Amino acid sequence: DVKSSEVNIVLFPPFPLVPAMIASGVTTGTQTVSENTPGAFTGEVDAELIKQLGAKYVLVGHSERRSIYKESNDTVAAKFARAQQVGLTPILCVGESETEQESGQTEQVVAEQIDAVINKLGVAALKESVIAYEPVWAIGTGKTASPEQAQSVHKFIR
Repeated sequence: DVKSSEVNIVLFPPFPLVPAMIASGVTTGTQTVSENTPGAFTGEVDAELIKQLGAKYVLVGHSERRSIYKESNDTVAAKFARAQQVGLTPILCVGESETEQESGQTEQVVAEQIDAVINKLGVAALKESVIAYEPVWAIGTGKTASPEQAQSVHKFIR
């Protein structure tokens, strides 16, 4: 158990474990959220349900959701909007592939990912969110972003 006034720790377990994490007192978020309002969307988890469970955060735009489930920047922006609509804090995951990084497109790719949210909700929506830079090329590859690489993206995001 880590407590600090300078660091907020949030865990994002698989959905079936969310209630147990919340019951244990751990600040919890979910790994995804449906962009739809309640309705017949088999397998999706609505933001209202997530909020009722007691979760406070939700990941949107995680690289695996973008690549495996083909979630577009527009879909991510819609998920971001739905999360905020019910009072959840979206954590907007942004990042570039290895090919994009090697060809100098990091700033362009990250800007497009953030701009999708800004174009849908306005820049003020980012004030009640978290932006997480996750270079896709470093996930499970053994490669890591240098502090300078990560800092250069953070300077751009600010």
